[in-house]
Formats: sequence, structure tokens, C-alpha cells
Amino acid sequence: MGKGDKKSKKGKRAIGSSGVSRPKKKKKKLVAPTATASKAKAAAKEKVKKEPAEKKAPAKKAKKDAE
Repeated sequence: MGKGDKKSKKGKRAIGSSGVSRPKKKKKKLVAPTATASKAKAAAKEKVKKEPAEKKAPAKKAKKDAE
């Protein structure tokens, strides 16, 4: 169960092999972006953009009548 053991993770790291106890990492497939996809993203961004809401004046406080 050390560096010379082919069946343990530690041994597989030392040897540089892979298997059940040390599987290989899967590579992600890269897909080339298309022109239509970039146009669709640009259109979606335009829809998301909103004009800033107008600021409302602060509410007036009621004055107490002084008699």
C-alpha cells in the first residue's frame, strides 16, 4: 500500500497511470460559436436593458397648525 502499489491512488500517482481508483479527467468539447448565436445574444442583451426609472419627489410632510 505504498508508492509501488499499482492498485492504490498513491501508487498510481507515483507511476503516472490511471484506472478505477484514479480515473482520467474528461475533456470538455469546445463548440465554435456561430454568427446566429452571437446575434441572438446581442438581441437578448438589448431586451434586458431598461431605461432608468424617473426619480419621484419626496413626499411632503404634513404641517401641524400652530394656534
